[in-house]
Amino acid sequence: MTRTTTPTTTRTTPAARTSTALASAPALSALGLFALLLGTSLPSTDFFIVNVALPAIEHDLDASPSALEMVAAGYAVAYAVLLVLGGRLGDAYGRRRLFLWGVAGFGITSLACGVAPDAWSLVAFRAAQGAASALMLPQVLATVHATTRGERRARAVALYGAVSGLAMVLGQVLGGVLVSADIAGTGWRMAFLINVPVVVLAWPLALRSVPDSRAEQPKRGDVGGTVLLAAALIALLLPLTEGRAAGWPLWAVLALLASPLLIWAFALVERRAERTGGSPLLPLSLLREPGVARGLLIGVPIFIGFSGFMFVSAVTLQEGLGYSALKAGLTLIPMGVAQFTASLLLPRVMNRLGSRALTLCALVHGAGLAVLAATVLSAPWSALTPLTLAPGLLLCGFGQGIQLPLYYRILLSSIPAARAGAGSGLGQTVQQSGIAVGVATLGSLFLALEPGMGMRDAFALVLGAQLVGLLALAVLSLRLPRALG
Repeated sequence: MTRTTTPTTTRTTPAARTSTALASAPALSALGLFALLLGTSLPSTDFFIVNVALPAIEHDLDASPSALEMVAAGYAVAYAVLLVLGGRLGDAYGRRRLFLWGVAGFGITSLACGVAPDAWSLVAFRAAQGAASALMLPQVLATVHATTRGERRARAVALYGAVSGLAMVLGQVLGGVLVSADIAGTGWRMAFLINVPVVVLAWPLALRSVPDSRAEQPKRGDVGGTVLLAAALIALLLPLTEGRAAGWPLWAVLALLASPLLIWAFALVERRAERTGGSPLLPLSLLREPGVARGLLIGVPIFIGFSGFMFVSAVTLQEGLGYSALKAGLTLIPMGVAQFTASLLLPRVMNRLGSRALTLCALVHGAGLAVLAATVLSAPWSALTPLTLAPGLLLCGFGQGIQLPLYYRILLSSIPAARAGAGSGLGQTVQQSGIAVGVATLGSLFLALEPGMGMRDAFALVLGAQLVGLLALAVLSLRLPRALG
């Protein structure tokens, strides 16, 4: 009997291909990681510097309150809309290249912000700054993932999180120092100009030390989805920030009415792209995965409340209490330190409480808001020193320090590993959209109430609105499975 031997075909699994790619890719050196983290620190630090600088911008450029909202929100809108597209461009054309473009763009737009002649020019340059961040930041974790493994990757990701937490503290203090120092008469402008020397250091360092990487099968960009998402966010946010001050003209009403229609059109385009094998900006089929929609919903009160709080507290501390920019920045240090400390304690808290850690941090954060509101309402303005505000800010910081990483942990635990990249992009887009909506909604509520109620009561009422959101977050968290993947 003759035995026939059939040749076998060896199949390479996706995991094996990834392992091979990792083995052959240049390893990320310590200097390369430093360059990536230096770039990461730029947008985060700048966000908090700008918050402290808002009252100085208002006085110097004669900016309306709605223009100030757009200075904060315009950056987040551009970032939210272009974030996923920036990641895909890095996959296709090389992540180091896009990182370098993003860093250079951030430096150029920071310079433009620093010399802006008027408020609306500053708003436009801030939006361009957000677009540069959307090119730069998606490349950081993607490069870390492609060029490290095992313990080195874990350390790199931990450092990435630590830098983001430190940026909050550094941004507040640095913003206050720079605005108060008024270096060469620059005032608030130095809050943007300070980015330029950092970019001059980071760019050649990244060029020399960051290895290049790209996806084996990069996805195409979704131009239609990007345009519709941008139109929907602008149609929602522009009337919320400008409509009240302008007396709700017809264009503002029509834009608000158009925003849900644009969101509906965006959903149709994304579903069609998925059905036809395209590359949707945000794959809506992810919402059908168990727990994903609930995970995204968790982010709504977190990001809307955080950005709204940062905006109204900057205005209240400086315009209401008469703090200098430096004193306002120093006042928020307890919150930043508590947030950073809580983020370091997260693994231990997660091991003991699972998803109930979200319930705990929502209640702690809510208690901080209640203490802060009671302090503001019960004491005369002259008695409200940084020390008297510190207990409430500490509690707020501890709650916030756990909320953000938990949001991503809960969301990504509901998403199959094969779709983790798309899920992360969806989560980040919701984060940046929530930040923009928070400034527009809670900021507009504060500005609308302040003339009639006074700044003290308006501030307390906005804290109350944020507290309602946190209580809803606590209730929603009880419906999550206790153990997270």
